[in-house]
Amino acid sequence: MRCPFCGHDASQVKDSRPTDDGAAIRRRRQCEGCAARFTTFERIQLRELTVVKSEDRREPFDRDKLLRSIGIAARKRPIDGLAIERLVSGIQRQLETSGEAEIASKRIGEMVMEGLKGLDSVAYIRFASVYRDFSEAKDFEEFAGAVEAAARG
Repeated sequence: MRCPFCGHDASQVKDSRPTDDGAAIRRRRQCEGCAARFTTFERIQLRELTVVKSEDRREPFDRDKLLRSIGIAARKRPIDGLAIERLVSGIQRQLETSGEAEIASKRIGEMVMEGLKGLDSVAYIRFASVYRDFSEAKDFEEFAGAVEAAARG
């Protein structure tokens, strides 16, 4: 593993343990060049996934990008970080076990919306506003009204 501080490509693992959600292994490492310590995470990857964006652009699936976008929607909301991590891990697992190598970004967005709907209505509306490209205040009002009506019953 290359050291993020000096670039030396040898490091020694000092400690390994599973993450709280059990989806990864957290490793504390020490660089053999500069002796700096850093942490890496090891996750299971069942297959390489490609995200098909609008206009048929393709890019590799990026778990961190998904985690960041959900984190932005959930910013300053009373949502446990572990819940967000579980949501991202669940989406990634569903995508990897789907048997498809190429996944439409629209499908990922729908999976995120479905997951956020159960976590926090404000984060759900925030994500929807970007995902569905709200352009006016009435778009928010209509969507929030539909969310409120669904919550009532």
